Amino acid sequence: QVQVVESGGGLVQAGESLRLSCTVSGFAFDHYAMGWFRQAPGKEREGVSCISGRDEKIYYADSVKGRFTISRDNAKNTLYLQMNSLEAEDTAMYICAAGRGYFCSGSLPDDEYKYWGQGTQVTVSS
Repeated sequence: QVQVVESGGGLVQAGESLRLSCTVSGFAFDHYAMGWFRQAPGKEREGVSCISGRDEKIYYADSVKGRFTISRDNAKNTLYLQMNSLEAEDTAMYICAAGRGYFCSGSLPDDEYKYWGQGTQVTVSS
């Protein structure tokens, strides 16, 4: 079965950095888009960033553009999210998802992602 497992979350102060990882097993990782979502208590899940499975085109939400960097290592079946200059508003559960196809859409629609992890908590204190 497909497993999606995030790691790297934690508690940091504003201005600090974290790197999240997402490892996928049982899945043809290199062929598919991968995305990072986040959800804070009482708020809807939002797309943060995605990277396509072919040409590795990348999308960032405006709220994280210039601060976060998404990347993938297909040999390791691993997706990364480098988060710099973290702000209190970035506090959320960060969820990794594997796409149904190669395409990375800027809207990160939920129905384009088939397999979802449980998330890793990021808390940014001010």
